[in-house]
Amino acid sequence: MDVTRIKRGHLAMLLFSFLIAGSFSFGTRIANLMEPAAMMALRFAIAGVVVGTVAALGPGFKRKYFYAPWRYLLLGGLFAIYFGLMFEGLKTAAPVSASAVFTLTPIMSAVFGYFLLRQITTPWMFCALFIGAVGALWVIFRGDISALISFDIGRGEAIFFVGCIAHALYTPLVRKLHMGEPIVVFTFGMIMAGFLVLAGLGAPELVHTNWAVLPWYFWAGLLYLAIFASSITFFLVQYATMYLPSAKVMAYTYLTPSWVIMWEFVLTRNVPPALMFLGVAATVVALVMLLRNEA
Repeated sequence: MDVTRIKRGHLAMLLFSFLIAGSFSFGTRIANLMEPAAMMALRFAIAGVVVGTVAALGPGFKRKYFYAPWRYLLLGGLFAIYFGLMFEGLKTAAPVSASAVFTLTPIMSAVFGYFLLRQITTPWMFCALFIGAVGALWVIFRGDISALISFDIGRGEAIFFVGCIAHALYTPLVRKLHMGEPIVVFTFGMIMAGFLVLAGLGAPELVHTNWAVLPWYFWAGLLYLAIFASSITFFLVQYATMYLPSAKVMAYTYLTPSWVIMWEFVLTRNVPPALMFLGVAATVVALVMLLRNEA
């Protein structure tokens, strides 16, 4: 496989991890302003307009690109489950603890990748994933061993964990179900299918919402979620899954807690303990190991 495309796949996931981390910080601040299904339906609608415009100006919409439309419904449904449960969980879970749950997706994705694509997790890759997981946990629990030992899963974290299972299954399915369509068109089909699922579930809330009373930061957060944490990240993860094994694609989630800490610092000026940066270093080591393995 083209080494350049593999490197681009890694760069795509690095940007993905940064942008998706912002969704935890912004999502927590607007999660209680609207029911998750309705909010995510709006998010997918805006994302659909953005991605659809790019697709129309680029490769266009050809009938052959929408062969076997059940593929889009399946993938869109999985992402609808993920995002819906994410925002249900963020009603009570803190941004960093929610991102902790997200770091469980690489292991689950590796399992799904084996059964669906027969992708083998080598000892080297497993070691990298393990180091990344330890580093992420160190960051999540702020370098406090006692906090790690006494870890107690809250209701929000448990709900989001179910959503992460859907996300982990989504990653290898993209590679399995892709039939050569342009990635932007494939992404558009998945987004619109997810919108239909979410709009159906959130229809009552969409009809009865008093739009005039929603604060400005709700709309700012929603636009970030729709454009940066949806339109762009959907494209990035689907591009990466074309050239990287599922476990390696999801390995970049180990960076998410570190990015969330950065986002929270920008938003609140809270400075994390110095010991937490040992975890950040461990996640970087894990990614370097994965890059070296590719070479």
